[in-house]
Amino acid sequence: MKTEKKSAAKSSHPTIGIIGGSGLYAMKGLTDIKEIKVKTPFGKPSEAIVTGLLEGKRVAFLARHGRGHRILPTEINFRANIYALKSLGVDRIISVSAVGSLQEELAPGEFLVANQFVDRTKNRVSTFFGEGLVAHVTFDKPTCPQVSRFLADASVQCGVKVHRQGTYICMEGPQFSTLAEAHMHRSLGFDVIGMTNVTEAKLAREAELCYGTIAMITDYDCWHPDHESVTGAQIIATLNQNAENAQKVLREAVKSLPVEHDCKCDTALAHALITDARLVPKSTKKRLAAIIGKYIS
Repeated sequence: MKTEKKSAAKSSHPTIGIIGGSGLYAMKGLTDIKEIKVKTPFGKPSEAIVTGLLEGKRVAFLARHGRGHRILPTEINFRANIYALKSLGVDRIISVSAVGSLQEELAPGEFLVANQFVDRTKNRVSTFFGEGLVAHVTFDKPTCPQVSRFLADASVQCGVKVHRQGTYICMEGPQFSTLAEAHMHRSLGFDVIGMTNVTEAKLAREAELCYGTIAMITDYDCWHPDHESVTGAQIIATLNQNAENAQKVLREAVKSLPVEHDCKCDTALAHALITDARLVPKSTKKRLAAIIGKYIS
């Protein structure tokens, strides 16, 4: 595998980024593979990014927790991860993550394509902005409808039971929920719980990237009377059983996604940048060049 070092300049222009979570640390079926260590103004991404051809399209794969699962959810450098993918030319991100189910009808082994998030994280930086530049992006619909539709369709095509929408509550972790928290989340009508996706979704929107997620259900959290506790071993076992399904769905989704976008994700900053461009510090303009370059130079 060839290793290259790249700055923020675009490389071989992968257009689809895949972020693999717990249980998905590599993407099968890639050809013409290159491993790229990307430097960003926000530090190092979780891992070197692997680019290659998948179903005839160039993609970029990033292991969210690093190879061997070395990085806690709170420790993930989310800004570096999203910025790195953006700087390589990615305009769509497909995220795969492990989640717990909060509803009886959402069973372990099934997939959910989340269309809403609730953020209960507390120790993360979830914006690129600040240091002299204020931006407020619209986030009422936090995932890309086009990418989400193709992810759900790909799941059906591959024979994987999928739920086409639902609310993902994102907790800080790394501990799992208390029983009281699980009952509270259920009473509020949330569908699944995880520790990563909302932060990615916020940064992807600010970077004007389409973002869709495959939430792989691994357990019933701790609320289910027949599943009284959640253990890491239980989750990993379920993930390993379903890893092949995730790979199949990803390949089908990559193959099916059209080049043309029918969403508005790529104009998220058009009316979001509040600060007078003349007052934005040069250092901030330079740091965010890959994100704001078409609006402020």
